[in-house]
Amino acid sequence: MKNFTLLALLLVLYPIDAQNKFSSSKCAIYFEASVPLFEAVEAKNDDVNCTLIPNRKEITFTAVIKRFKFKRDLMQEHFNSNYMESDRYSKATFKGVIEKFDLKEITEEEKDFFIIGKITIHGQSRMITVLAKIKKAGNGIQINSNFTLNTDDFNIEIPNIVIAKISKTVNTQIFCVLN
Repeated sequence: MKNFTLLALLLVLYPIDAQNKFSSSKCAIYFEASVPLFEAVEAKNDDVNCTLIPNRKEITFTAVIKRFKFKRDLMQEHFNSNYMESDRYSKATFKGVIEKFDLKEITEEEKDFFIIGKITIHGQSRMITVLAKIKKAGNGIQINSNFTLNTDDFNIEIPNIVIAKISKTVNTQIFCVLN
């Protein structure tokens, strides 16, 4: 009888926990590593996965590297084969915690939160802290963040022949609506 009661309790509580999980597979990451007077180096990936577990304040992102799209096919080819080695390092991930996050306090007005976590790109991991703007959006949550990354931190080598045309500082933007 104890086992049956425990099982019934778990089955009743599981949907409650599942309702406190927000996710999307259609988040967007945009990055730009342009240098003045040269062609723009920018790409966007609209198929980024994100999961937020509010009661734990945990957030994760997973981006498939080959899904970043450039305006020029040649730039995309060089990005995947020469810089990111996307056959070898197929994904970029982030797992972190949103400081002072409380779902009950999220409204339609944007609030600033710091997200602290580990980002892994090109097989290299770094701890980062980023500022994010979070607000309620319909039945979900909208998250926006702008931050910079440095290619040297992730052992992404830029060949000498193009070093003057590509910035080592990569301006990164994330936009996500989680339901």
